[in-house]
Amino acid sequence: MPWMRWDVFCRVIDNLGDAGVCWRLAADLASRGEQVRVIIDDITPLQRMAPHGAIGVTVLPWHDDVALEPGTDVTIEAFGCDPPARYAAQMARADQPPCWINLEYLSAEPAAVRSHGLPSPQLAGPGRGLTKWFYFPGFADDSGGLVREPQVPTQRQAFARDGWLPTIGQQRRPTERVVVLFSYAHPGIAAWLRALAATPTLLLVPQGPAQSAVRQALGPTLTHAALRAELLDWLPQTQFDRLLWCADLSVVRGEDSVVRALWAGAPFVWQLYPQHDGAQQPKLQAFLSHWRAASAIAPPNGVDALMAWWNDAPDAGADVAAPPPLPAWAPWHQAVGAWREQLARQSDLTTRLIRFVAAKR
Repeated sequence: MPWMRWDVFCRVIDNLGDAGVCWRLAADLASRGEQVRVIIDDITPLQRMAPHGAIGVTVLPWHDDVALEPGTDVTIEAFGCDPPARYAAQMARADQPPCWINLEYLSAEPAAVRSHGLPSPQLAGPGRGLTKWFYFPGFADDSGGLVREPQVPTQRQAFARDGWLPTIGQQRRPTERVVVLFSYAHPGIAAWLRALAATPTLLLVPQGPAQSAVRQALGPTLTHAALRAELLDWLPQTQFDRLLWCADLSVVRGEDSVVRALWAGAPFVWQLYPQHDGAQQPKLQAFLSHWRAASAIAPPNGVDALMAWWNDAPDAGADVAAPPPLPAWAPWHQAVGAWREQLARQSDLTTRLIRFVAAKR
């Protein structure tokens, strides 16, 4: 199949998540010979997560006059951000318009799978007469799949954490487990850290809201009982992946990070983007239900309760429930590993997307 030219439009909402998903996809497309432009309204996250860029990817600032280049094959709007009106009008006038994709949020909800691949005819607006296609990433065979670069399984298998940790200035003591905390704010973090401190633990905290919570909970020494914390500088995406490969347990936030935690293959907690109406809870339950139904080894007792606790922050001033105990380690590790292997046998998102687009052109 000949290479194609892609435009990926991204508006940054939560600083890292939207940009992270778009960059993963763009870089993976480019690694397979595709030519990609990323048009983004805030370049700052990309400067942190991909400071050296990627061959085949051009990054442009979002502006209303951005133009459709002749020969563009695919236009992706990430999470319904809508390309600029001038650009959409140019698509509508083109002799061969690009395939227009609305890349949606990751979800295991049945409605997302049912909506995956459906057309959305544009009956009004600057793109009138065109068809936009819904593309839903997901965990099921009939979803849009998950981003997984071809080299990830081999690199993960060959990885040695005690050899890599010194490259970011860290050293694990022989008896310590490694816990990565990459979460949104949560009023129960102090209580969770106290529970962790019963076992020798090296807590690694990447840049983000969790760092201030850890400072407040542990004080200037960043220690409590058998726990010691290290606050990390910004890590590029490839380094962040390796950080998760180091973890015996990780708490991750948003969509890009939960997929990377799955590929890491160790116990993890997923904290979804918090919403004022609690919409993250049904999304979490759909994720857990799909995991239990789809995998050969279901997650052990306690995983559901722990993830629900991380996704159920009370209103300001309300009492915070004590964190549930950690599930049994060995069954949890086996359950994540089994699902990872099953998901790895599926085709990845980039492969599915290229095939989807080719069928529409």
